[in-house]
Amino acid sequence: MIRIQPKILLVDDREDNLDSLEVILAPTGYQFVKASSGRHALKILLTEIDFALILMDVNMPNLNGFETATLIYEREKLKRIPIIFITANTYGDESMFQGYQVGAIDFILKPIKPEVLRSKVGLLIDLYIKNLQLIEQEQMLMEANRKLQIEINERKSADEKVQQVNRKLLENLASLEMANNDLERFAFMASHDLQEPLRKIRMFSDLINAKYKDVIRDDSKMFSRIDRAAERMQILISSILSLSKVSSEKTSFEACDLGLILEEILSDMHDEINAHKVTIVVEPIPLLFVNPGLMRQLFQNLINNAIKYRKKDEPAVIRIYPEKDSAASNTLNEDCLIHVEDNGIGFEQKYAEDIFGMLRKLNGNEYEGTGIGLTLCRKITELHHGFISVRSKPGKGSTFIVSLPLNHEVNA
Repeated sequence: MIRIQPKILLVDDREDNLDSLEVILAPTGYQFVKASSGRHALKILLTEIDFALILMDVNMPNLNGFETATLIYEREKLKRIPIIFITANTYGDESMFQGYQVGAIDFILKPIKPEVLRSKVGLLIDLYIKNLQLIEQEQMLMEANRKLQIEINERKSADEKVQQVNRKLLENLASLEMANNDLERFAFMASHDLQEPLRKIRMFSDLINAKYKDVIRDDSKMFSRIDRAAERMQILISSILSLSKVSSEKTSFEACDLGLILEEILSDMHDEINAHKVTIVVEPIPLLFVNPGLMRQLFQNLINNAIKYRKKDEPAVIRIYPEKDSAASNTLNEDCLIHVEDNGIGFEQKYAEDIFGMLRKLNGNEYEGTGIGLTLCRKITELHHGFISVRSKPGKGSTFIVSLPLNHEVNA
């Protein structure tokens, strides 16, 4: 709030009267400007208009108080300044009426009573200060309103930009989904169409090798290499087909006993497991709401992965078990965490996310494989609204953690 020291214009042709007014009002802390005539007052008011009050004698030469007041109030900017006339008792009601007509607020009669003068001046000064404070508050409110309006406009503009970005994002997502679907269909069709030429390459390679083996002799190894290269490509294409099929087909879910599915997988892999002398331990797993076919692919890939990356100088052991807390089948749990743990070669934990990428192999061509198996595992868990992660350490093995829904329906 502004600090105000009100200004009062004192108008009288007698210097002693001016001094007397100043002495009476001085203790109140006002500022005083003195004018020795009506013309002098008008001259002052040409440059100074910030007066709280004018105290003016009526009886002055040349321009009396009433005439001076009339000229003062002809200026719009001066009409707000109240005038108190100071007059002798000899003036009658008619003269006072004339003073009110020209704009006087009040009259003070001579001889002046200091308490009356202070009271009337104090009242008008108080009104003047309150009016200035109201004007200041109004300006502050107008400024606050202006800033608020700017903020509202900025927020509206920001909201519009956010909506534009969201609309663009939705359009991009739709385009991306369409492109992704097109890419998956292309991958499926291309992979499917590549199968037949590869079969013919392998067939004709075998025929040439069998028919002309006596002629080509040492060069027969070349046909074996052709056959192995075609076989690797065929495995890769089959993996891509599997991934495309999982991505594009609508998945249905049902209550499944994963223990039975794991028994079937181990039965099918019996020869391979025995050949590599792998011990696989499967602990009881609760009933899950999953797609049986996808579960078979998921765990077969994880078991194959554990066998592939086993240590050569140590018997391989694979444990498949549910996390203790999540295995309790009750309404409070929505997911079951299944661990596939091995004692294989392991890897640096910083690569834990990379191994799920398409065609990513940490060990290069040292180990056979397409680099799609773990990508397929992640896709399957995502279709089940779950997740797959891995903990590993070089030389200490790896543990894959699969989150799958318990006895709750999943919206595919």
